[in-house]
Amino acid sequence: MQIDVAESAAKMFGSGYNCAQSVATALAEKAGLDPDTLKALAAPFGGGVARTRNVCGAVSGMLMILGASHPDMDKTEIYALSREAMARFESEFGSVICAKLLAGIESDTSPVPSERTKEYYAERPCEKFIRFAAKLAESMLGA
Repeated sequence: MQIDVAESAAKMFGSGYNCAQSVATALAEKAGLDPDTLKALAAPFGGGVARTRNVCGAVSGMLMILGASHPDMDKTEIYALSREAMARFESEFGSVICAKLLAGIESDTSPVPSERTKEYYAERPCEKFIRFAAKLAESMLGA
């Protein structure tokens, strides 16, 4: 039985992957890419890029997959596809910026990752962003 990409991405996040790694790695094989390479490539993009709370890591992972799975697109085409994906994410959640998505949740911009505890996962809405971004990227692989 094939596992759903949203479920796969959520499981990866729950096992300690960051948000970008979770989305990118869950879709690696569907995009014809090596999962270990994607995991390493996406590592700096968690927490809104190196925990700076800028562009959401789930969005970054989604864009990595779109770019890698459309190597023949020129810049205009891949920028348009990427903007469409970002607009759809923003329409769903109100922003693509990690700090805005996590508004009201205590989080810092230290480079030291937060400890992954039950409380960490319970207070953050990140799993829904990861699930959405994974499904959205999957739907756009053949675009």
